[in-house]
Amino acid sequence: MDHAIARTFLEVVKAGSFVGAAEALNISQTAVSARIRVLEHELERPVFVRNKAGARLTPAGEKFLPFASSLVRVWETARNVVALPPGRSQLVSLGAELSLWSPLLSRWLLWMHRECPEIAVRTTIDTGEHLLALMQEGGLDAAVIYGAQRRPGLIAELLFEERLVLARTPARTGSTAMIGIDWGADFAASLRATFPENASPAVSIGYGPLALDYILAVGGAGYFREGFIRPYLEDGRLQIVPNSPTFAYPAYLVLSEKTDPALVLRLREGLRSASAGARPKP
Repeated sequence: MDHAIARTFLEVVKAGSFVGAAEALNISQTAVSARIRVLEHELERPVFVRNKAGARLTPAGEKFLPFASSLVRVWETARNVVALPPGRSQLVSLGAELSLWSPLLSRWLLWMHRECPEIAVRTTIDTGEHLLALMQEGGLDAAVIYGAQRRPGLIAELLFEERLVLARTPARTGSTAMIGIDWGADFAASLRATFPENASPAVSIGYGPLALDYILAVGGAGYFREGFIRPYLEDGRLQIVPNSPTFAYPAYLVLSEKTDPALVLRLREGLRSASAGARPKP
């Protein structure tokens, strides 16, 4: 199947209409309709129900959706490998959750530049769930995520473990309320058991650095990665809440069983070197 057909199918799903897909792909609506007709002819099933409101997936379209994503992802990977820049003999694709890019993945990129100049690098930032799905589709060689779940075809190994600590601004800076910060389902369950009175905080923020900016501006408390807030603890802008519980926050290197073993060794070496440099000092 032409990968352009699969991409067109995905754009129709995303836009909810053939018109929106045509605009996104910069082609005519007639071309979009023609591609979808070819797809439906090959599948021998309609994939969209068309009406004045747009287009919605049929049951057959729902079944085809994950395969369309895989087809496009495999094509993009193949194109990247074939079109390696001069002087590069291999490609490594690595994903990570947003909160892991500073400083861990920044250090890893510098390590790759210094130690593996022959390897081209492609990086992706996304949620852990989406990164695992990309790996299963063959779109990534490896990912670094918190709280890895077991998936068929994937291998997870502990990379390092951080601590989540309860930190607050000095009392004179304003609010002392605890805000909610999204550190995953396991942490949320532990926090509810420990602080049942804070089960529904007035403010919840899904990204640690944004939560830190908020607390520093208006005051308050929240759980943060200890290494990330160490400079703020040292200069007095934050302080650890006395006798507060801490929570383990492990980061995992997730690898595909299909990843080249030689590449796995380099990935592991570089990430362990980067994680050693990124850990908080005792």
